[in-house]
Amino acid sequence: MMKNTEFYYKNVFAPKPNKPNHIGVAVIIQYENKILLEHRVDSDRWAIIGGGLNINEDLVSCAIREVFEETGLKINKNQLQYFNIYDDPSRIAHYPDGNVLRVITVVYHIKLFDFPILKTSLESKELKFFSKDEIMRIKMAETHIPIIQEYYILE
Repeated sequence: MMKNTEFYYKNVFAPKPNKPNHIGVAVIIQYENKILLEHRVDSDRWAIIGGGLNINEDLVSCAIREVFEETGLKINKNQLQYFNIYDDPSRIAHYPDGNVLRVITVVYHIKLFDFPILKTSLESKELKFFSKDEIMRIKMAETHIPIIQEYYILE
């Protein structure tokens, strides 16, 4: 059994999904010229804050819940700005339990005006704000790289 979650994007060696498509959200949280990322426990990769959509919630509620669960930040729907949806069929996540999912992610953006007090969840080793240059030097979840690249192009 593999130890870490593995992410694939435009990789011909990616495993084929064995479960229904997974819908999730990610929230790009910006403070000054930096973006908040979490160092994931399950993959030893840095990733945008976010997670899976529960069967009984809408996307905005999922974004608000995930931000709170992973950072301790309380945000509201008026702060969230829609950014984009990422649905390339090559976005694959392979989990240690054997599940392989095609990942569809709706991305929101939020700007903070005060430096936040952050609280890590059990899902992350660390939360940290990164500049554009710093992000280029860290190990990102492969499925999040195109999101970050597009964000900086459109910024």
